[in-house]
Amino acid sequence: MAVYVDVVFAMNLMIDGSLLLMTAWIRDIRAVWWKVLAAAAIGASYVMLMFVPTLSFLFTFAIKFVLSLLMLWTAFGFASLQSFIRNVAAFYAVNFVAAGAVLGAHYMLQGRSEIWQGLAFIEGGVRAELKTGIVFVLSAVCIGLYIYRSVVRGRRERELLTDHLVEVSVFIGECERRCIGLIDTGNQLYDPLTRTPVMVMEASVWEDELPASWLGHIRQSQVDRLVAGISDEEPFKWQDRLRLVPYRGVNRGTRFMLALKPDAVCIERDGRREESRKVLVALDGGTLSADGAYRAIIHPSLVQQLHKAN
Repeated sequence: MAVYVDVVFAMNLMIDGSLLLMTAWIRDIRAVWWKVLAAAAIGASYVMLMFVPTLSFLFTFAIKFVLSLLMLWTAFGFASLQSFIRNVAAFYAVNFVAAGAVLGAHYMLQGRSEIWQGLAFIEGGVRAELKTGIVFVLSAVCIGLYIYRSVVRGRRERELLTDHLVEVSVFIGECERRCIGLIDTGNQLYDPLTRTPVMVMEASVWEDELPASWLGHIRQSQVDRLVAGISDEEPFKWQDRLRLVPYRGVNRGTRFMLALKPDAVCIERDGRREESRKVLVALDGGTLSADGAYRAIIHPSLVQQLHKAN
């Protein structure tokens, strides 16, 4: 059997480099390409030692572990013991994901007869042989790392979103509406006349309180015509609470949102409660969150006291 050492070295160089780059992404480390390349070269060179029978004693767990520490130190340095330990943990997590991807793809694509041919019954157990090509290994590693990266990114986004979610209650007369709201620090929407902060809420939350035809006008951004066309034929019990709030859209054009003047808005998070009476609740005709995680966007001025308490 012919073994091409340069091909084995190049394959391990690419795999080790990918694992280190994925570790850097998970740990939010700005990777330096030549340091990562040097660390990957250390790992690939170690694999070459298996072709020297007299150095077989180097293939032990202790040596492999020390080598991984050397690779991480070369690639990312040593800022502190705690940071280095986290780098080690992330690196091994990425390695296990990549190895699992290769094994999973290998056995998923094999038939029953091929699996049996790869099993050898020996004294004390069963030995499984894994025969794969270079292209297969590289493809499986890349796919596994991509899936792992997507999962980690999605989890981070969910955690970041959860940190900014609060429970909001809006009171108008004897009516109360509760939903989950997102604190948007970039929301600087105010009523231009009174400088009252404006929070945004899905109009569907108030569906049973609004006249039947209003939701259609709100979804079509025709609220200015809606307010101008209010007549006795379609009375609205909160007509004196209606406001028109101008805002600038993505295309820089000025539009209007229909807003209600509530008696109070209460925001709760981690057992703390903040109440505000100077606020407008603008109604949005769409869906603020695709997965329904929140149905309101909270103005940051309404949660200042909560931030101070934290």
